[in-house]
Amino acid sequence: MERPADDLTARARIRDAAIRLFGERGIEGASIRDIAAEAGVSSGLVRHHFGSKESLREACDRYAKERMLQIGAELTQDHDLTGLDPLALHPVAFPLQLYIVRSMMDGSETATALFLEGVDAVEEWTTSYGINPKDRRGYAAALAAIKLSVFVFRDQVSKALGEDITTLAGYNRIGQALMEVFTIPLLTQEQLDNMRKQEK
Repeated sequence: MERPADDLTARARIRDAAIRLFGERGIEGASIRDIAAEAGVSSGLVRHHFGSKESLREACDRYAKERMLQIGAELTQDHDLTGLDPLALHPVAFPLQLYIVRSMMDGSETATALFLEGVDAVEEWTTSYGINPKDRRGYAAALAAIKLSVFVFRDQVSKALGEDITTLAGYNRIGQALMEVFTIPLLTQEQLDNMRKQEK
């Protein structure tokens, strides 16, 4: 369970504030002063704990990667997918998801490595659940990219829905929609077989 904000150490408050602001504005758009104000500390304390903005960004990358892997392991423990409730995930996962996408777009190797690990995890998941796509790696990469694309296009998706997906209600709505995308077939088996024949 997440601890209340006022129970976090100054270092953790700074890290969490940086994750929020980096996720919203990108690395260049969030200054040390902005992060300090968001965390309720001085700029000097940010530099004391992390040294530079780049070092802070690296610490955020590591934390986001480790925390998302932990969340993923908790959600899929014993093949139990009941934890995939957007309402329960929103306060913990959403800031990290947004941060990771923005960090990946800003060229973070750590964030890219996390994406690749996510693709590996989807591959393992398809195997364990007996899902057999023609190109398992391609399927896993596409699925991982589709999930992240919601955050890449969050402004456009929010406009399309008429609801901000950064809010709990909007996050729940797009989460439910994604689950339907992943479970409702767009093609019949006959249509799929015909498409594959044409590819040969």
